[in-house]
Amino acid sequence: MSPDQLADSEPTLSFNEKNIVEFRASHGHVASFGDAPLLLLTTTGAKSGKQRTNPMMYLADAGDPNRYFVFASYAGADQNPAWFHNIVAHPGDLEVEIGDERHHANAEILPEPRRSEVFSDQASRYPGFAEYQEKTSRTIPVIALTLQR
Repeated sequence: MSPDQLADSEPTLSFNEKNIVEFRASHGHVASFGDAPLLLLTTTGAKSGKQRTNPMMYLADAGDPNRYFVFASYAGADQNPAWFHNIVAHPGDLEVEIGDERHHANAEILPEPRRSEVFSDQASRYPGFAEYQEKTSRTIPVIALTLQR
């Protein structure tokens, strides 16, 4: 990462770190996200091998209480977020925190048409996701996280 890229990423890291602390202190709630369902996803770096934790909104799978969907929206950027590349590299080396619970998890990148169905459901609940898709030409990946209880 160049010095300019590192400087650009510092506000995001600070924002994420602040939200992670708040999430853990308040049993899974972050005020700036309102009532949106949040989880913390810890991945293993694709290149670095280091553990990275990111807060993100999720959609629970109505048919499976151990399955949650997350969205690699990156606020509509033209590239996928780093955590997505980490999942591709290490799909079975994940930790998910929901509320006060921590679980190991496995990831699956949803194929079409299921990806579109789940994304459409999330976008209808939270219109910001539809706006993210409009901002980019890439198809935003949807990832199913299956908890190992």
